[in-house]
Order: sequence, then structure tokens, then C-alpha cells
Amino acid sequence: MTPRPGGPVAVTGLGLVSAAGTDVDSNWKTVLAGVSTAAEDPRLADLPHRVTCRVPEMDLTGLLGRGRAWRLDRFVQLALVAARQAVADAGLDGGAWDGARVAVVLGAALGGTATWEAQHSRFHDHGPARISPLVLPMCLPNMASGEVAIDLGTRGPSLSVSTACASGTTAVGLARDLLLQDRCDVALAGATEACLSPFTVTAFGRMNALADPAQPAARASRPFDADRSGFVMGEGAGVLVLERPDDARGRGAAVRALVTGFGSSSDAYHSTAPDPSGKSAALAVHAALADAGLGPGDVQHVNAHGTSTRLNDITEAGLIARTYDASPSVTATKGVTGHTLSAAGALEAAYTVLAIQHGVTPPVANLTRVDDCAGIDLIHGGSRREAVQVAVSHSFGFGGHNAVLVVQRA
Repeated sequence: MTPRPGGPVAVTGLGLVSAAGTDVDSNWKTVLAGVSTAAEDPRLADLPHRVTCRVPEMDLTGLLGRGRAWRLDRFVQLALVAARQAVADAGLDGGAWDGARVAVVLGAALGGTATWEAQHSRFHDHGPARISPLVLPMCLPNMASGEVAIDLGTRGPSLSVSTACASGTTAVGLARDLLLQDRCDVALAGATEACLSPFTVTAFGRMNALADPAQPAARASRPFDADRSGFVMGEGAGVLVLERPDDARGRGAAVRALVTGFGSSSDAYHSTAPDPSGKSAALAVHAALADAGLGPGDVQHVNAHGTSTRLNDITEAGLIARTYDASPSVTATKGVTGHTLSAAGALEAAYTVLAIQHGVTPPVANLTRVDDCAGIDLIHGGSRREAVQVAVSHSFGFGGHNAVLVVQRA
């Protein structure tokens, strides 16, 4: 059965924190420049894999207050910074809104890994009496949405999403559903991740998922490039403020773009590898387009999941070539930001919004020798001026989670 269009929601605010920058403007400037942020990480100096994409230094104590910054893991700190940015960008006042009608839907896959590692070492070295009583509230993945709700005084639905690297996209889709079902009037949607800790990076390295450490750091993240060897881990948070278009117009808000469709599916194939046929990912694409009342020929631009791994890029390139009728332009911003895991879909949804709003699409960083298997219109060598009306953003995660958003010009 073909899904019935559910209706658009307006994106009225954005908040972004990534290795590309600590606010929306710096993120967009870096992504448009197509310059990788990957670098040798001194905190991982003794490990085989020591290249990451870390968020630039921020005064988190000044931004959040000493007490709050001290008692929160970094993944929650980044979420709070991004959420506050998004609310301010939307022109909303947390002290004036009806908190019972504001929802928070945030993805977080791994939670407070750095805190877990530090506290486990303390337990091992010094015994149970030295473990902080704050370990659990610092580490639980749901604390991103919980602490954002506490910080901003939102009392509507507060949901935590964990669909691995599809979490941010899934969160935006679920938040849209809440708005269309009149469960809230404003929704803060996105995701956060901060897991550049020795154990977690090593775990991904042992899976052979990470870029060859012999490659130069600045060239290591290279989606769809024939010489790619794996992804570079990043950290960050992205939050979008969503409202029903009539509500946004009624309060005079500026609408950056519209989210008009969402689709999800499961590969039911393998715990970590994508189904090479792409058939289940295509189900998510078609569901999102049907939800938006559109067809494959309407899509002009794709923000690809583009992890820089051989299996994902080949599978996704085939999906794009087979699914879209009009040969859309394709970017993959992980070449700049690295793979921020659960936060990736939220960051990339925001970059898709910005591409539509500003009429320019960003290049794939480090793409110098396009893989022969690609056969798609990859943007490289510089940004491209495009008056995009309809774009999609893909996200795929371990466990076979697929999630796709349709974004349109307002």
C-alpha cells in the first residue's frame, strides 16, 4: 500500500556542533569549503588508530555553568549547546512557551563512553568506594533528551532514539510525526555523540571499520574515492527546531526549509554490513518519497550516508543509481566531519536544509579518484550552485537500520 502524504513541518531553527565548527555558520563554511577536519589525536597517541574529528575547543564551563558542565558527560554537553543554539535561532523563548507542548526527540547510540571508561579504571584501581554516584545519570543514552528537557523547561514528550548511525534521521522523522499528530506544537529533534575514547575507537578499529592509519590524517576520510579504506570517527551534535508551517508563520518565524517525508526500513541481513542489494534501503527511500507525495524523478540532490567504507559506498552508490530517475547531485559530508555515528543524520539533515536555503551544495572532501563502481553525479572539486527544490538525506546504521528524510524548499 502506498503511504498517504503526512504533510510538511517547518525547520525554524538549527544548532550545530561538530569538528567543522561550534555553530551553524562555522559548520556551513567548513562543509562548503570541503576541507577535512581529521587530525592526529593526542589523546589516542598510543593507539594504532589515532586520527579523529574532534569538536574545536569550547568553554563548556562558561556556556553551561560550572556545576552542570562538571556533572554531565560530553555527549550531553554537546547536545545542550546545540539545543540552545537551535532554540535561539528559531526566535523562541523557553521562558515564554508552553513547555507542555514542546517535545524533545534526540538520538544517542553509545552514551557516555568516556565516563564509563574513566570510572571503570577507577573501580579497577581503587575499588567501589571511589566510583562516582553520578556514573549512571552521566552515561545513560536517554540523558541527552532528559537534560535538554530539564535545561529548557520542556514538559512534552521526551524521547530517546537509538538506531545506531541512523539515530539522528530517525529522531527527526519521529518528531515530525508528533507534530502532525498534534502531540506537540514545537519539537527539538536531532542527535548527539561523543565517543572518541580509547576503548571505543579501538573497538571500531578491531572491526576493520576505520581508515588505514598509514594514510595522511587529512586524507583519511574520503567517501566514494577509489582509495578509501574506512571511516574516521568524529563527535558532535545537531538539533533542528520543527513546527507546523501555519504555527511558524503565525508567530512570524523564518522558515529555513520543510521536512516533507520520512521513511525507514530494516535490512534484516547482517549486524554490521549493509545488504549489498540495497533493496531494503530502497524501501526507506520510496516510503519517504511517498510520504512527501513525490516520486524518484523529483529528487535533485542527495546527502549520502557516505561513510568512506568500501561496502557502504558501493552499496549506496548502486542504490542511488537505481532509485532516482533524474541523476541527482550527490554529496557526502563525512569527508569533512568524520563519522559522528548517531549524530550523523542530524548534522546531515541540517546541511541539507542549508543547501536548499542557500542554493549551494557542498562537495565531497578528498574525492580525487572517483570509484568506478559509483556511476553517480558526485560533487567534487568545489561547491556547486544549485537551486534545489527537493533533496533527500540518507542514514544507515548497524543492525540494518535505514532512515531517509525528504527536505524541500519552503
